[in-house]
Amino acid sequence: MNTSKTSNNRTGLAATTADVFSFPNPVNEIAARGVAAMVVALTLATIFADQWWLLAILVYGFAARVTTGPTLSPLGLISTRVLVPLLGNPSRPTPGPPKQFAQAVGLAFSVTALVLFLLVDSSVPYRAVLGVLAGFAFLESGVGFCAGCFVFGWLMKWGVIPASICEECLLYEPAAA
Repeated sequence: MNTSKTSNNRTGLAATTADVFSFPNPVNEIAARGVAAMVVALTLATIFADQWWLLAILVYGFAARVTTGPTLSPLGLISTRVLVPLLGNPSRPTPGPPKQFAQAVGLAFSVTALVLFLLVDSSVPYRAVLGVLAGFAFLESGVGFCAGCFVFGWLMKWGVIPASICEECLLYEPAAA
């Protein structure tokens, strides 16, 4: 008996666990930039409010996006189901693997910040890490520069990430804002 099946075909929900735990390819660049804008807002709120639970929400969001794309991410769902439709459903497809890598980098930054928040008797270290994260998220949302995607491209050129992971990435040139 396959227990990975869900039984809700009427609502268009994913049919299998593998469908839920997959990252979209391609990704809508417009939705990705919307998520990045919300990450900036949440990160700045965390820096100024000095609340661990806001940081935990940030960590969860990155973990959800790394493992499921927007499927289990509140920010991803808001961007794909509310913001993009409000903008008239624009679509700018871009390769998914670099965006997933960028989400993993965000997860590493947010987990590092959470550990620093919980273990270091100063708010400066965790706020500095979040400041860097907010800066990169701002670059993504404001001007369309995905730093994680940039690093992903170089890792592919250096052979660290095999071409088979993302053949379309070999031709990927970030679009101008």
